[in-house]
Order: sequence, then C-alpha cells, then structure tokens
Amino acid sequence: MTILVNFSMFPTDKGLSVSEHVSKIIDMIDKSGVPYKLNAMGTVFETKTMKEALEIIQKSYDILQPVSDRIYATASFDIKKHGKNRLEGKIESIERIIGSVNK
Repeated sequence: MTILVNFSMFPTDKGLSVSEHVSKIIDMIDKSGVPYKLNAMGTVFETKTMKEALEIIQKSYDILQPVSDRIYATASFDIKKHGKNRLEGKIESIERIIGSVNK
C-alpha cells in the first residue's frame, strides 16, 4: 500500500509569516524518514500505511497546539493498494509524455 498525502497546517493567529512554526513541522517530517516534497502551499509526503500518515498529521498538530489558539489544516489522500515511490513516479509519468517539468 502507498499513501500520498498533500498536506498543509499552520497557526492562523501568528501574523503574516508563519514559517517559524511551519518549519518545525517540516523538520519533524524530515526526521521521520518518509519521502516528502515541500511546495509553496504545503507538503506532499508518502507513507506505506494510513496509520503512519495520520501519525504525521497528529504530530504536526501536537507541534502547533501549544503555541496557537487557532490552527488551519488541509489534507488530501491518494491511497493505492499496490505501488511505491509514487511521489517521484507520478511526475516521471508526466515527463515521459511531455518532457521535463518544473519541479
């Protein structure tokens, strides 16, 4: 099984820039060892189980909860029973058709 999660979570009560808080979540994801890609609007990560995906979301919340009275979060999931390395594979599939894309 492979779970791709497109995810964003940040405090809404910490001013115009929340990178100080979001960077703590990205650091936690990085240290978790799961493959991920940061983008301007969130992070995509890949896990082998739903439990692992939800644990990362819970840990993200646990990072922000002590410092914020209001947290915004979105998550979308692409769950496939078979497969692996879909974080890279989905992009490679498009590149086989149209050539290199902006990553």
